[in-house]
Amino acid sequence: MPLTFPFEKMQGVGNDFVVAEARHLPGVNLGSLAIRICDRHLGVGADGLLILAESDEADYRMRMFNPDGTEDDCGNGLRCVVRYVRRHFTPGDYLTFETLPGVRQTEVLEHNDRESRIRVNMGQPRLSPPEIPMLTNRPDAIRFPIDLHGEIRRFTCMSTGSTHAVTFLEEPAPDETFLSESPLIEHHPLFPERTSVIWAWIAAPGSLRIRIWERGVGETLGCGTGACAAAVAAQLEGRARGTISIVSRGGSLEIEWNDEIWMTGPAVSVFEGRWAEDDRRGEESAGE
Repeated sequence: MPLTFPFEKMQGVGNDFVVAEARHLPGVNLGSLAIRICDRHLGVGADGLLILAESDEADYRMRMFNPDGTEDDCGNGLRCVVRYVRRHFTPGDYLTFETLPGVRQTEVLEHNDRESRIRVNMGQPRLSPPEIPMLTNRPDAIRFPIDLHGEIRRFTCMSTGSTHAVTFLEEPAPDETFLSESPLIEHHPLFPERTSVIWAWIAAPGSLRIRIWERGVGETLGCGTGACAAAVAAQLEGRARGTISIVSRGGSLEIEWNDEIWMTGPAVSVFEGRWAEDDRRGEESAGE
């Protein structure tokens, strides 16, 4: 049976997504669909597929699938879904969303035809190794030493909805180092569900620059949960405090962390389209 549905292409600090509604996707295997639609040569091309669905716990539900078909959480994706709802359904500025790690509060600060500026609650960072998850008997993973073929590099690891390992440098890592070591860390036996890798350095007081290797994706221009992890790691290591500006290749996010994390940044509409293919290639309920 042919599959056809409308979608919107959106991006937040260069992290780009295909946004679709669960009601248009009954019986569709969403992981398989994500692999096809996120392909940058044969599909629309995106860092992830975002599904807007109904929720019994919040105003709406967001599901996010990586280009390899795995389900995950995504802060930049959440802002994009908030903008989608603001444009198409709800004129209010305060909404709640059910996500993989829990219910999130959101606030639309600015909104126009092309772009919104949105503040979202990202919950509390998970610092205990079983919650990250990370296979170690240590009580935390702050400046944790990881042996990479004889060279020790230290990472502060946590879950901010998705697993992250953050390392701080004095200056940007050379391409060779970033591209060779990031996959080793992503697939390191310490991380049973793999990890994203954030390479960070101080740009100015209260400002970090980061380069991102996202699990299941590779290098990305932006990562909301990764920006949150970098800001928390900077405070845990005594490198910064207060509201921190996190600058990636795709743009800047403002991160606040006291008890819970709040992230502020843009969500931008790129284009709207319609996906069509000959068959559904598997079954799964888009809303479950």
